[in-house]
Amino acid sequence: MLFAVVAVEVLVTYARTPSHELYHVSGGGLELGAGRALVFLNYPVALAALAVLGLLWERLEPRLRPVAILAAVLCAAVFWPGVVDQANLDARPVNALAAVGVLLAAALSLVAGAAQARPRSPAADRGRIAAVAALLFVALPWEAADLGFFFDHTPLGSVFQTGELRRQSGTPGLHPAVHHGHHHGIDGVLLVLAALLLSRALAGVRARRLRAAVGAYLSLMLAYGLANVANDFEIEQVLKRGWTSWEMPSVLQPAATLPWLGIAVAAAVMWLAYERSSTRPAAKNAPNAGRNATSGDSSVISA
Repeated sequence: MLFAVVAVEVLVTYARTPSHELYHVSGGGLELGAGRALVFLNYPVALAALAVLGLLWERLEPRLRPVAILAAVLCAAVFWPGVVDQANLDARPVNALAAVGVLLAAALSLVAGAAQARPRSPAADRGRIAAVAALLFVALPWEAADLGFFFDHTPLGSVFQTGELRRQSGTPGLHPAVHHGHHHGIDGVLLVLAALLLSRALAGVRARRLRAAVGAYLSLMLAYGLANVANDFEIEQVLKRGWTSWEMPSVLQPAATLPWLGIAVAAAVMWLAYERSSTRPAAKNAPNAGRNATSGDSSVISA
């Protein structure tokens, strides 16, 4: 539902906004809106759908597991170089692959029903809520951009710059600090929110290897999302104000760079912290090890 709401925002805003006011798209009208929404289903939605499929696996009937594998393969198309290109965000036929995978994952989640175990940990959930509140505040300019408006002449205009004309290296001329349309900063926010929400169901996965694999993926998704939030925010709210001449490197694509080393290290630390916290109760009470290993609520954010 979270991603569906944003997809509708993207469709409507891109359908009613001239392409020159948007970012690296062409055309106009409903065709442009539907095309950009299709690309959105590739990135970032397909990334989150892969985590959903991992959490669904044990609850699916055996006859449906081949469908889950097919959905995962289709969603993984987003990793292929060039399927989603920041320099050209117009939809292409290849984008239908990951979009179909997302739709299959959504259908399977409806078929599988609610999770059998809904672990509760007030401390962990307080951490999640605090993180979400901070992220949603930072994301206000991008939320406005998705809806197609600026904060100029509003109280929030004194906090965030949005419609002010600014320069950026590599881009000729003046342009709004936060252009209308979708931003990779809000993609990062959505990935972090998805990781925080899905981590609540992680303790309900019985198979240790599957739980470890999904936990590692959620940790990477969380670290990657936060890095993209920091990158987009630094460019639009710090660099474009002239407060610094240093531009935080892009981390959209995996690469052998220091920022990506930082993402990998952060993800590994969060994953190891989760693994340690999820096995601690079993060590204290061996007879109940099997039950405790899946009944606690641990999360990368609380760790």
